[in-house]
Amino acid sequence: MDKFGMGQPVRRKEDVRLLTGRGTYTDDLSHPGEAQLVVLRSPHAHAAIRGIDTTAAKAAPGVLAVLTGADATADGIGLFPMMVDVPGKGGTRPYAPPRAILQTERVRFVGDPVAVVVAESRAQAQDAAELIEIDYDILPAITDTAAAAEPGATQIWPDAPRNTCIVWHTNREAAADAGFARAHRTVRVELLQNRLVGNPMEPRVALGEYADGHYTLTSPTQGVVRVREGLAEHILKIDKSKLRVISPDVGGGFGLRGKVFPESAMVLWAARRIGRPVKWIAGRTETFLCDPHGRDHVTHAEMAFDEHGKILAVRIRTVAAMGAYLQDFGPRIPTFGGGRITGTVYDVQAVDTEVRCVFTNTTPTDAYRGAGRPETAYVIERLLDVGAAEFGMTRDAIRARNYIRPDQIPYTNAAGNAIDSGHFEETQGMALKLADWDGFAARAADSRARGKLRGRGLGYFIEASGGQPTEWARVRMEPQGGVTLTVGTFSHGQGHETAFAQLLHDRLGVDYESVRLVQGDSDVVPSGGGTGGSRSSQMGGVAIVRAAEMVVTKAKRLAAHLLEADAADIEFEVSASGGRFRVAGTDLSTDWAAVVAAAGADALDEQLIYKRDTECNFPNGCHVAEVEIDPDTGVVELARYAAVDDVGVVINPMLVHGQCHGGIMSGVGQAMLEHALYDPENGQFLTATFQDYCMPRAADAPDFALGLNVVPCPSNDLGVKGAGEGGSCGAPPAIVSAVCDALGVRHIDMPVTPERVWRALTRA
Repeated sequence: MDKFGMGQPVRRKEDVRLLTGRGTYTDDLSHPGEAQLVVLRSPHAHAAIRGIDTTAAKAAPGVLAVLTGADATADGIGLFPMMVDVPGKGGTRPYAPPRAILQTERVRFVGDPVAVVVAESRAQAQDAAELIEIDYDILPAITDTAAAAEPGATQIWPDAPRNTCIVWHTNREAAADAGFARAHRTVRVELLQNRLVGNPMEPRVALGEYADGHYTLTSPTQGVVRVREGLAEHILKIDKSKLRVISPDVGGGFGLRGKVFPESAMVLWAARRIGRPVKWIAGRTETFLCDPHGRDHVTHAEMAFDEHGKILAVRIRTVAAMGAYLQDFGPRIPTFGGGRITGTVYDVQAVDTEVRCVFTNTTPTDAYRGAGRPETAYVIERLLDVGAAEFGMTRDAIRARNYIRPDQIPYTNAAGNAIDSGHFEETQGMALKLADWDGFAARAADSRARGKLRGRGLGYFIEASGGQPTEWARVRMEPQGGVTLTVGTFSHGQGHETAFAQLLHDRLGVDYESVRLVQGDSDVVPSGGGTGGSRSSQMGGVAIVRAAEMVVTKAKRLAAHLLEADAADIEFEVSASGGRFRVAGTDLSTDWAAVVAAAGADALDEQLIYKRDTECNFPNGCHVAEVEIDPDTGVVELARYAAVDDVGVVINPMLVHGQCHGGIMSGVGQAMLEHALYDPENGQFLTATFQDYCMPRAADAPDFALGLNVVPCPSNDLGVKGAGEGGSCGAPPAIVSAVCDALGVRHIDMPVTPERVWRALTRA
């Protein structure tokens, strides 16, 4: 078996470079004459600005420029847009408040940018920023998501009554009401989706340059094309050909990197103003304050069952925080983002969901790993756990009773999306076996003997992966040898250099090590959706193999000339010795080297834009957690964890398992540790450092037992499905289920901190 082919656990080729310090990150780059930019941010959650005095700051040592919103207006800097539209209940449209690059009249969250200082050094810019005098009139703030739309709540935007951006609805109210009317039993749960901070290892950095009417932005992103187009069209108001965006190596994304940020525009604008390159690097507290946050929902949910425990209907009412402004995708995340998998893997059509998106005096929210799907899965899984207790059924049994059966697939869910593959009950059975579900009683007895409480739980999820519906790729056979692959996706830790080289090795028979990946430069990547929504293999991968097929087709014509045969008689085959072109029925053949030489400089170079036919595809999985709790302290230990995921056909199982590990750990963080909190009185951000915001560490996880149930996706050439976000969807419900089992309670909110668990034990 070919050790570098598709399906093989090839070690990541990029790791040699990265682990030996040869990676290139934005802060590794410096240009002659480079100046440093510092952002002065609001210390208040809500305040009117009566005046800004920059006189002392402009006179400070080393200062090159002090810029305010008035300067931005004079220079024609545009407003930051919401990039998507969400139709609301009754045909309404979301209110998108104007967001300037710098605020001049009012600030609306702690960290809202007010002025920038550009100086010779970062220290000089910081010192000068402290000399800017701003007269604030402090106003009442609202940071409570549940209370934001209540009568009497502080209004953040006059044109958004009840602080409401949009009310979105699935329009299945009548069907759900009918289901509840004939229900044998109903259950309900009130739950929170705790606010999270993405916290990639590399903080945000931006390096701006301007010369001869052209801008260059170097910054970590999840794809350069969309960032270029947003900045060019909306902020700088220039033709996109005049802006180049470059992303070198990137230290983590998690959804938050793919945005149009004020700081990116600031360095470009400042570079134009002073005629020198300008760099900004976020401190870690700035990362906490100003990177888009995730989640932050308050939900009331109900589920109706017949006498056999079959789901009849679901009713969900959610209030979702948008923050003070709308980030790029804003209201799409809690509505369409999660709504595409309404009902998840269960056979239920009457799902009545209403989401009220509200403004609060907090950092804007947007996509964070899973982008709406973890929230949807969590609600359904919590309801099923409570339903199982109500019926006296086991949690695995109530799920098995409700799964969409294989004979029902393709299954059109309540959102109108056709789930085209999946063996859900089979996947659950594999996960329970991997977790030794039947051996739990002995482990629980051992925990009791040591004075501990032990519980087990499970969570099933389905993802809607795919992201943007088109993708671009180019495959070039180099005259000097090797293959250059240029793609519109973007690797920020996923291992694309490895997986994509495997695809080309598999399809072309070229040397795996000879494949060179080019990405992250809008001057050489004319199109592409970047990486987000677990799209790279199903979009970039398919674009790559189709471009490779085009190269083979062209190469056959050249091989026919070399072999003095008709092109229709040329066969291409890949063997252990590489790719060869053969005249059918003969021993006449030639190889890539001869064909490339015959092609000349540019002939074997093909590119295409691939457009998928479906809305998305549906990776899914069952995750099983066991916890052990110290009843004296409330400390929860994640004792065992098993998961079986269906990601379709697997390009590289090692990479898939790595993605599973990362997703599970992000879910562990949400379930057990992480919570971004604001002071309810004054709106101050209380968790702006790692002393206050607890990130998961290696010691917080057991060894993971992972398996794959390969159910090929029928809607793309490779049969692949997304793999990057499943753990974020499966881990929270599995862990909370296990904690509730150990405590003997119906529900406990995330994160299950020792204090929260101890209080639940005290009440019990």
